[in-house]
Amino acid sequence: MHMYKGHARAYTNIALIKYWGKADQQLILPMNNSLSLTLDAFYTETSVTFSSEFSEDQFYLDHQLQDKKATDKISRFLDLIREKAQSQLFAKVDSQNFVPTAAGLASSASGLAALAGAASAALGLSLEEKELSRLARRGSGSACRSVYGGFAEWQKGDSDETSYAVPIVSNSFEDELSMIFVVVNDQQKDVSSRDGMQRTVETSAFYDGWLATVPQDLAKAHTAITDKDFQALGEVTEASALKMHGTTLAAAPPFTYWSAESMRAMNLVRQLRNQGLSCYFTMDAGPNVKILVQRKDEAALLGKLQEHFSADQLITAHAGPGIKITTKEVEA
Repeated sequence: MHMYKGHARAYTNIALIKYWGKADQQLILPMNNSLSLTLDAFYTETSVTFSSEFSEDQFYLDHQLQDKKATDKISRFLDLIREKAQSQLFAKVDSQNFVPTAAGLASSASGLAALAGAASAALGLSLEEKELSRLARRGSGSACRSVYGGFAEWQKGDSDETSYAVPIVSNSFEDELSMIFVVVNDQQKDVSSRDGMQRTVETSAFYDGWLATVPQDLAKAHTAITDKDFQALGEVTEASALKMHGTTLAAAPPFTYWSAESMRAMNLVRQLRNQGLSCYFTMDAGPNVKILVQRKDEAALLGKLQEHFSADQLITAHAGPGIKITTKEVEA
């Protein structure tokens, strides 16, 4: 019997300059570059075992065996790795998401990055970070950024070979930052991010305006990181999120990920800023609001937020590390 095992832990990342729209659905090539910060508070641990004893792929998420639909998605991704490693072995995938209960936070970035790392290690593929990033992208676009700690930029490229994330030199600027999550709703979304993205690209009157401004926003973010300029980074982060969400309102039919609670959190951030507390919000394809703040102001911001939201709605994160591929055993 041949058995091959790999294990990986990857952390989730939040895009400061957003990825919104695919140029190629199949290869998951994005319409624009994006820039992210990997966080320490949410991560996925995945073990993958390939064995000649297995007659099909099995996928366990948080100790629950998953249905055919979820397993097929994982199998298709494993097929890419099997092809690379010239293997026909089936696998058992054990994946656990370490996200605070009921946080309603996306785990596809950490999940697919961890799967890419664990499965490729199990089959003896020693992939460099760039190659691992490329592979993770095929599972979930934002997963390509979770290969790296701190700041990363996903370079859109124009082919499977040229689309991957790279780390950004930051002189540890990320260590001066905190991100506070305001969890306002963990219900199932009306419009998935995948469908929302596609509808926006195909029908939004504002989409071209979004694409046209991304290069300037990226340049501003890079300068802000180099200069360790928190205000500049905050301003461009908030602007990018608002523009992305603006495109959904001009889609046909129109939609939004905002809820009344999202608006309340965003207005509070603006109010606190007017009172001299430097903080900026961002949002992904869901109603939760993430607030970027300097670590030195973290306690003050939390204090203010606790006057409006319950403690279990607030989660604090700091910059997180890159992927850790911790085991590779081969048994005959």
